[in-house]
Amino acid sequence: MSKRFALDGKVAVVTGAAGGIGQAIARSLAKRGCNVALADLNDEGLEQTARLIGNSVRVTRHKLDVANADAVAAFPAIVKTAHGHVDIVVNNAGVALGGRFDQLTEEEFDWVVGINFQGVVRMSRAFLPLLKEREQAQLVNLSSLFGIIAAPGQTAYAAAKFAVRGFSEALRNELLAEKSPVGVTVIHPGGVKTGIAQNARVAAAVTEAEKAVAQVRFAKALKMPADEAGEIIVRGIEQRRPRVLVGSDAKLASVVERIMPVGYWRLLGRMA
Repeated sequence: MSKRFALDGKVAVVTGAAGGIGQAIARSLAKRGCNVALADLNDEGLEQTARLIGNSVRVTRHKLDVANADAVAAFPAIVKTAHGHVDIVVNNAGVALGGRFDQLTEEEFDWVVGINFQGVVRMSRAFLPLLKEREQAQLVNLSSLFGIIAAPGQTAYAAAKFAVRGFSEALRNELLAEKSPVGVTVIHPGGVKTGIAQNARVAAAVTEAEKAVAQVRFAKALKMPADEAGEIIVRGIEQRRPRVLVGSDAKLASVVERIMPVGYWRLLGRMA
């Protein structure tokens, strides 16, 4: 499988494209001449992303809930009608939820997993047949720093992001074994400056005092500009890299976790 992936003239689907990392990925792809199908639930955000990209490439906007199995199953046909084919799928859509496991209801936990993990699985299942039609194609799944390490107060989020990592790695090995043209890239962003801290939900059982402390701490950890993260991710797609660590915090966590696979939080927790 060729390592280099020329993006000019390709077609990419990007979920969660209304803002943050998804918007930055879409813009970086478009700068390289890649046509984009933008998907999100936020119509206003999709319009803004399309406006920022401009008219240099073909841009389509699609309202999509990745937690809706029927909507995801129907989506490939919609994109194929609009663009003719699909070369890249970026599964970026995600949500955040704060709270200890004993504070989360089953419904709250399942909401995170249904979007952050099941959404990735649904999109992968739906688009793989189209991707396999191409000479080269790439499936790009967004995990997280918390798909490498698991922080207290992030049980649902870490469970979903570790699942994305495991799913992506197993699928990559299956596709390699069948000599498929489809590569799989798993992305582990660290603290990227987006609206995720402000938009994150907290468990209903979390007190206002706990919520305020967590939001401040979370916001301080988000340092890398989204545009910088988008460029790193798209360079990883161009190189068809199997794994992309975004930010020094993700790289540090990866090293510490390998050295201290059980006790890493004794060190990283103090640093955090």
